[in-house]
Amino acid sequence: MPLSTDPIAAQSLAKLASEQPGAALVFLRHRLDFCCRGQTSLAAGCAAAGLDLPAIEAELADASRDDRGFVAWEGRPLEALIDHVLERFHARHRAELPPLIVLARRVEERHADKAACPRGLARHLEHMAEELELHMQKEEQMLFPLIRQGRGRMALMPVQVMEEEHKDHARNLAQLRALAGDYVLPPEACPTWSALVLGLSELERALYQHIHLENNVLFPRALRG
Repeated sequence: MPLSTDPIAAQSLAKLASEQPGAALVFLRHRLDFCCRGQTSLAAGCAAAGLDLPAIEAELADASRDDRGFVAWEGRPLEALIDHVLERFHARHRAELPPLIVLARRVEERHADKAACPRGLARHLEHMAEELELHMQKEEQMLFPLIRQGRGRMALMPVQVMEEEHKDHARNLAQLRALAGDYVLPPEACPTWSALVLGLSELERALYQHIHLENNVLFPRALRG
């Protein structure tokens, strides 16, 4: 699919993340929400976040030079996109959340006397894991089969439910980052704490990309039929 010819500042965050290599990582780095607020233009998103638009445009131009591993899913079959979501995200979340919960418990137990201890982090991760599991089961058992059968136009209500739950996931991610001290390690952090923060930042990146692909690529295409 060719890139849009609209001035980059006027393009939506979702379009840029879908069409331009490296854009999603740039947006993640600067906390520009290209998932649940993906229809916001780059210019408006930068203005709201207090970011320098020319600087972000320069980062996007630099990132776009490396397209290794980038897939323009807008032009791929819906079945392939669903398979990618299941393998790259659903399976990954299920595999990675339990060890992160274990790490969070260890850090909270071993560093309970320290001011920077991420108290409540393990409990919040457990909550996230439960909500994600229920969400993924709904997609796997109801929504994705409808789309695979070519009945995506009938899926408006399930899609709306999934999009609302995606907003919950985004709020959970914001709380996760707050509990984890913005993913900045304190001086007293041990190797377990370091591994936890690295895993949490990777979870955040994967979940945002997961939501983006569904909200901005899979669901609109399925509803168009």
